[in-house]
Amino acid sequence: MVETDVVEASLYGSRVLVWSKEDGAKLYKSGFYGKPLNVNKPKDASDLNAYLELSPLEANYLLEKGVIRVRSGRSRLTKERFLKLSRGHYRLFDELYAVYKDLRGKGYVVRPAMKFGADFAVYQYGPGIDHAPFIIHVLPNSADIDPIEIVRAGRLSHTVRKKFVLATIDKVQKKVLYYMFNWWKA
Repeated sequence: MVETDVVEASLYGSRVLVWSKEDGAKLYKSGFYGKPLNVNKPKDASDLNAYLELSPLEANYLLEKGVIRVRSGRSRLTKERFLKLSRGHYRLFDELYAVYKDLRGKGYVVRPAMKFGADFAVYQYGPGIDHAPFIIHVLPNSADIDPIEIVRAGRLSHTVRKKFVLATIDKVQKKVLYYMFNWWKA
C-alpha cells in the first residue's frame, strides 16, 4: 500500500473518527467499515458525505492491514499501543477481535448486533444489500453455558429470521470454532 493511500483516523476516548469525508466514504464502500455519523441507515454509499466512526475492533483490523493510521492528539499510535488501549474498552476484547478478524478474513461483512442481543450480525454482501443471515454470540471457551440463554437466543434469532451461532476460541489449535443451532419441533 502506498503511504499516501493510508487513511488518517483520530482516537477520542473509545471512538475512532475519520475526519476526511472522502476517506470515510472509501472505507465504508470498501467493506461497510464504520458508521457514518448522523446518517441512520445509508442506502447508497456512492454519495455518502459524513464523518465516519470506527469501532475499536474495526480500527484494529484496518490498522493491522495497513489501511489506516490512528493518532491520539499529535502522536501516532502503534498497533501494539492501540490494541492495548482497545482492550480497556471491551469485555472479552481478544475473543471478540479474533472472531471479527476470522469472519472478515473469510470475506464476510461484520457489523455490531446489539439490537439482536448478540455481538455481531454477519452479512455475505453488506447492510442494505442483503439481510444478515447470522447473528454471532462470542463466548470464552471456559464459559459456563446456561441452557436458558441458548433457548432465549434461539427464539430471538428465529423471530428475526437469522441463524444463531456461538463462537469461541480453541486456544490449543489457535482457531475460532463456530456452533450453529438449528431449531425444530418434535
